Amino acid sequence: MEHETATGALSALGHSTRLAVFRLLVQAGRSGRLAGDIATALDLPGATLSFHLKELASAGLITGEQRGRTICYRADFDAMNALVGYLTENCCAGDEGACPPAAGCAP
Repeated sequence: MEHETATGALSALGHSTRLAVFRLLVQAGRSGRLAGDIATALDLPGATLSFHLKELASAGLITGEQRGRTICYRADFDAMNALVGYLTENCCAGDEGACPPAAGCAP
């Protein structure tokens, strides 16, 4: 993952509503959730949700698939894993003793 891509993804996730939407989609797994279900679950007006979904999609963190008159959104797990990989790349500079066990670093 490139630095600019990671910056965009982190910026998108830096808003509490977008983080909540993304976490909801991660919890939904590969089946995703319909836009209306997301709005109901997070008690968001449609226009507000639409704005945040657009930002997450623009950052490459989610995808949407048209289903009749609604859209099913899914977390892009490849993008999520690439972001985590980017953040943990060369964790603790390869020094196992430097990382606390809870950090989850793997040299």
